[in-house]
Amino acid sequence: MLRARIITVAILLPLFVGGMFLLSPFWWALLLLPLLLAGGWEWAALAGLGPAGRGIFCASLLATAIVMLAVPAGNSTVLDLASFGAAIAFWLLLAPVWLWRGWHVRDWRVLAVTGWILIVPTWLALVRLQQWPWVLLAVLGVVWVADIAAYFSGHMWGRRKLAPAISPGKTWEGVAGAALGVAVYHALVWRFGFSDVAPQTATAAILLVACLLPLSILGDLFESWIKRKAGVKDSGRLLPGHGGVLDRIDALTATLPLAALVVPWLLQRM
Repeated sequence: MLRARIITVAILLPLFVGGMFLLSPFWWALLLLPLLLAGGWEWAALAGLGPAGRGIFCASLLATAIVMLAVPAGNSTVLDLASFGAAIAFWLLLAPVWLWRGWHVRDWRVLAVTGWILIVPTWLALVRLQQWPWVLLAVLGVVWVADIAAYFSGHMWGRRKLAPAISPGKTWEGVAGAALGVAVYHALVWRFGFSDVAPQTATAAILLVACLLPLSILGDLFESWIKRKAGVKDSGRLLPGHGGVLDRIDALTATLPLAALVVPWLLQRM
C-alpha cells in the first residue's frame, strides 16, 4: 500500500504543481474540473444516488463552476465570499456537531447540499489562490505535512485512539506528530521565505496555521464518518494506494476555504 501511494504521488504531484506554476488561471481552473467532477461522482455515490442522480449532481457542480469562471474578476468577490463563508460556517459550526452527535444522515437532499459545500469552495479556493503559486504550495504543504507526520507517528507510537467510532486508525499520538511536523514546517517556510514580514503579520500567519491543523483533522474525520455510514472503506478507486479523489482532498475541503479568505488579507499586509 505504501509503495502504491508513493508511486501515485510521484506521478501526479509534479503534474499538479507544474500546472499550478505554469498554467494561466483559466487553464488551471479547467485542469481542476475533472477533479471536481470525480469528487462529485464519489460523493453522490456515498450519498446513495444512482447513476442518473450522480450525473445530475455532477452537472450541478459543473454549472456552478462555469458560472463562477464566467463572472468577471471584479464582480466575483460576492460569489467568493458567499462560497467560502458557507464552507467555513459548515466546518466551524455544523461538522463538529454532526460528528459529536453521530448523525446518520441519508437524506439525499441534505447530502447533496453538503457535498456542494465540500467540493465547490475547495475547487474555487485552488483557482483563486493560484495567482500566488508559492503561497498556495505553502498552504497545501501544511496539510500534506500534517497528513504524512500523522501517518508515520501514528503507526510508530499510536496507542490512544482519537475517534474510534469514526476512524479507528487515527490516534492522539498521530495528532501530536502532525502538530510537531507542521510547527517545524511552518518555522522553516517562514524563516527562508518570509523572514522580513512585519511581526503582526507573522502572528496572524501562525494563527492561520494553528487553525488549519485541526480543520484538516476534522475534514479527514468527517469524510471517514460519511464513508462509514455508507459502508465503504474508500470513496473510490481512481488513485492507486489512496482510494478516491475525496480520500485525498478530505483535509483540503476543510482548510482551503479559510485559507482562501485569509491569505489575500495577509498578503496585502506584507
